[in-house]
Amino acid sequence: MEIPREDPLAAVSPLDGRYAGRTEPLVPYAGEAGLIRARVRVEVEYLLALAAEAGVDLDLSAEERDGLRAVADDLSAADARLVKRLETEGAEGYAATGHDVKAVEYFLRIETPERLHPWIHFGLTSEDVNNLAQRLLIGPAVESVLVPALRDLRDTLVADARTHRDVPMLARTHGQPATPTTWGKELAVYAARLATAVGRVESAAASLSGKLAGASGTYAAHRAAYPDVDWRAFSRAFVGSLGFDHAPLSTQVNPCDDLAALFDALRGVNNVLLDLDRDAWLYVSDRYLGQDATEGETGSSTMPHKVNPIDFENSEGNLSKANSELTFLADYVTTSRLQRDLSDSTVKRNVGAALAHCLVGYSKTADGLATVVPNERVMREELEATPEVIGEAVQTILRREGDTDAYERVKELTRGERVTLAEFRELFDDLDVAEPVREELCALTPAGYVGYGGDLVDELDRAE
Repeated sequence: MEIPREDPLAAVSPLDGRYAGRTEPLVPYAGEAGLIRARVRVEVEYLLALAAEAGVDLDLSAEERDGLRAVADDLSAADARLVKRLETEGAEGYAATGHDVKAVEYFLRIETPERLHPWIHFGLTSEDVNNLAQRLLIGPAVESVLVPALRDLRDTLVADARTHRDVPMLARTHGQPATPTTWGKELAVYAARLATAVGRVESAAASLSGKLAGASGTYAAHRAAYPDVDWRAFSRAFVGSLGFDHAPLSTQVNPCDDLAALFDALRGVNNVLLDLDRDAWLYVSDRYLGQDATEGETGSSTMPHKVNPIDFENSEGNLSKANSELTFLADYVTTSRLQRDLSDSTVKRNVGAALAHCLVGYSKTADGLATVVPNERVMREELEATPEVIGEAVQTILRREGDTDAYERVKELTRGERVTLAEFRELFDDLDVAEPVREELCALTPAGYVGYGGDLVDELDRAE
């Protein structure tokens, strides 16, 4: 069977096949064309900055400056393909470079007057261009695609938390019945955690750093050509003009601690959502959450009744895959043998895949949340069937009344046992307490024993 390469059925990765519709927003930042465009922009901005430096013998007319900016701003798909041909096949009189950044340099020669050609890529090493180009893509990919998706998720959690703030449910610690909570409060916990984690991502994305210091980080070629120019100040200003912090100390490569911090922050977000995905799966399994059945959808090839929590499962798988790659990337990109080895180059090409798995995971969690509703009847029935959870309240009230053996008394009645409210009331009848206290104890119910559960949802407002 022969399938055309451009057909999604021929995609080597599901990110460009099965999930292509979900990952499409990342294409401008993760695709090869985006990297070519970013490299062209760095080279053009650098050329313009050289011309603006008083100590450098390069002057550009207004027309030439406009022309250079147009090359970067109007880069077309045909232009990107030409750059690729220059690298792999050769074109326009140039032999194949076998080098992606050199191909960009030759492309700019084709697009500019010959007198500018000596100044294109002047004094630079390819990593000067690449480290800046990559950050021009990674930063916006996170800020413009991932963060908005995460904010939407957080908004959904907040809205659902407010809607269901007072719906009581049995909590489980160690998987066992525990002090009741409310569904809204549990969602609010995830909303608050997600907001904090997203804040760390935003901070890391806004703190990316760039280097432009030549072949071994010493500005040697620049200084040899123009010893009177303050190239460190030039680099600081140029890197800053692209929106990045300046990395004054580097080898040939940017140390990439900034990228590692961003990848770690994304892992933090993903861990919050993985926790949510797994809890939602368990709540569906316990029938605490009901699922909308999509007409025509098949839940099982053999069991017609099945409505599976596939969105949460799919999110869990993709976020786990993303975290594996983000961990690998954070560890790998911060190391380079001596002043430079090339192993990180191919690794960095996989950043887009890690971000894409994140995006698929976020969209799948969102789909899952959109299809589930709390099954209040089941939640209340299970609460009523588990009256032993008021034992904590009973022994605490008795402690307040000075009963030294309160904990042991309730433990003897309830530990490992299924008890009823009637049995609790028999205990209350035997207690030597004032009648108002007995009435207080008799009024306890599992559904009413939720503390500030619903009110805690309001903490989300204070955090905003």
